[in-house]
Amino acid sequence: MDFTEEQIHRYARHILLPEVGGTGQARLLGARVLVVGAGGLGSPLVLYLAAAGVGTIGVIDADVVDLSNLQRQILHTTERIGMTKVDSAAAAVAAINPGVRLETHTERLTAANALELIGAYDLVADGSDNFPTRFLINDACHLLGKTLVSAAVLRFDGQLSTFRTHQGGPCYRCLYPEPPPEGSVPTCAEAGVLGAVVGTMGSLQATEVIKELLGIGRSMAGRLLICDALAGGFREVRLKPDPACPLCGTQPTITDLSLHADQAEGSVCAG
Repeated sequence: MDFTEEQIHRYARHILLPEVGGTGQARLLGARVLVVGAGGLGSPLVLYLAAAGVGTIGVIDADVVDLSNLQRQILHTTERIGMTKVDSAAAAVAAINPGVRLETHTERLTAANALELIGAYDLVADGSDNFPTRFLINDACHLLGKTLVSAAVLRFDGQLSTFRTHQGGPCYRCLYPEPPPEGSVPTCAEAGVLGAVVGTMGSLQATEVIKELLGIGRSMAGRLLICDALAGGFREVRLKPDPACPLCGTQPTITDLSLHADQAEGSVCAG
């Protein structure tokens, strides 16, 4: 594609990178990414993807901005308290890069709309904060053959991985076969979370999204990155496909999203 003078100046630091260059930047401008949740993880995700020039970013979140969000959800501001998070995200994106299109979905992700919504994008970034939504996203991405970049944070700990089952990699269910019993794992609202840790993991997530879109570097597919912020360290765990996985195994029993239909809808904001 032919860049405008404004685009050349805006994306100059990307174009200088041999791994990106003009071809890679053009690929970013033509990409479509769905971010599930405009909360703690979704905030740096949306901001960095917009700044990078990812041409179309979809954001799905049914919540409104609350004062308690602002400790970590840097996408939003005090002046936008009470505004829907997706509209607040649109305002933030317009301010940082008006050349990016933000598609707002003011709704919850459910079994009824997941395939249609996810199917409209090239890649999905999961910034949700509850297990039912994470499993729904994982299952839908597998069924549609979409790459999923997933992160999660609680208290001072974070984790990150990429799932590409359409290329033979493991899925989220290979790591966690099924959601834990309700109430057995506290939420961020119950246990707390350090805002800067959410920013760290969301920024790493944005990096992995960009790497996947460009096809550069070593993918996080088949690897789980674990962050212990209090100890100031990271460690990595190898993930392998589980032949007995009910979704991506050799004899799958999950072939549609019907098992999600009766689950209670959870929030899709990340903490």
